[in-house]
Amino acid sequence: MRASFLLLAVAPALVASPALAATIEVTIDKLVFSPASVQAKVGDTIEWTNKDVIAHTATVKGGWEVMIPPKAKGKITLKQAGEVDYFCRFHPNMKGRLEASP
Repeated sequence: MRASFLLLAVAPALVASPALAATIEVTIDKLVFSPASVQAKVGDTIEWTNKDVIAHTATVKGGWEVMIPPKAKGKITLKQAGEVDYFCRFHPNMKGRLEASP
């Protein structure tokens, strides 16, 4: 009986726990998203760090938008899987891609 009690006490530790959400960093410097393409998972956070002296956005047409002030950060937590292209609303030549898996 003692051995079975010990086994039951250890069993919860053997169950796989869900992976912790990650923060994926994208830098904006000289009007460029770097890296331009990122892979993430639902629940992860994408955080943009704007090193420029002007504001930028990370905008998905028909979707979300993150405002990123000069010398500051902006972030979004991914709520669904899929692939999206994003751009800066103020500087449409700035482009990035985000691939989110379940």
